[in-house]
Amino acid sequence: MSTDTAARAVSSRSASSPDASSRAARKTARRAAAARESVPVRLYGLRRGTTTLLTLVSAGFAVFILAPLVWLLINSTKTQANVYQSSGFWFARPFRLFQNLAGLGKNISGAGVYLRWLENTLLYAVVGAVGATVLSALAGYGFSRFRFRGGNALFYLVMSTLLVPITSIALPLFLVYAKVGLVNSVWGMILPSMVSPVGIYLMRTFIDATVPQDLLDAARIDGAGEVRVFCRVALPLMVPGLLTVLLLTVVAVWNNYFLPLMLFSRSDLYPLTVGLSSLSQAAETGTKAELVPVLITGGLVTVLPLIALFLILEKYFRGGALQGSVTG
Repeated sequence: MSTDTAARAVSSRSASSPDASSRAARKTARRAAAARESVPVRLYGLRRGTTTLLTLVSAGFAVFILAPLVWLLINSTKTQANVYQSSGFWFARPFRLFQNLAGLGKNISGAGVYLRWLENTLLYAVVGAVGATVLSALAGYGFSRFRFRGGNALFYLVMSTLLVPITSIALPLFLVYAKVGLVNSVWGMILPSMVSPVGIYLMRTFIDATVPQDLLDAARIDGAGEVRVFCRVALPLMVPGLLTVLLLTVVAVWNNYFLPLMLFSRSDLYPLTVGLSSLSQAAETGTKAELVPVLITGGLVTVLPLIALFLILEKYFRGGALQGSVTG
């Protein structure tokens, strides 16, 4: 019986050893990959004092960036009196966060309803960013992979629009919108947001670096049309660049203030930027309603979707932004 028991033990160890060895091999491979990705500081040629100084500067910059967010988070839990009387970076009783959040759904002092502004901003940002991403992909692919007379001149013309400040074309733009009926119209906000010269530049650069011309030519030789080549061959390789353009456009539309201020005279069409500005003016002139904590809470809620979106798309944004710097 002892011999049989020993044989079974040996066989069980031999059966489990491949799994253990495979796990060990995978762990070793992960460690090797992490070692390849991380570059030792000594290879940069920096002294320890220099790295310490850079670390302190980075920490100070992080505090500078995060301090307003911490201030918003803390003061969104206070009453209006405590906002002015207590420390801005410490909590005070009573805890009023949920009451301030509830105030975002009310039309306090006639300034407008925050939740309506949030819905408008989501609509403008999503539709405008998706449209800008699609148009940037098509234009970038055309500028990158097709050669036609005047192509470079047309590309430089598109890039030259980045040099024109929006304030210089505000009056002509408003007059044109008034003629075509886009004042106080949702499309008056969405259509300009779908044009992104920066997105076109990024997509052209990204396609030059990541979409091989030989691969496209091979697909054409196999009988694929241009639409199929773009959708089935080029588009999957463009995903990091597309998400980068999408993230940048969402942030740009989300923070746009001048265009909706010029277009909209109705508070039910305001985005968050213009709505919070009107709420701030009401808070400065109001005497009865506690608008300041509601305004602070609205500012906190405004930045949370952008932070969440960046955290979700961060790896794609980093890869897409760095890929454009690779030339080959």
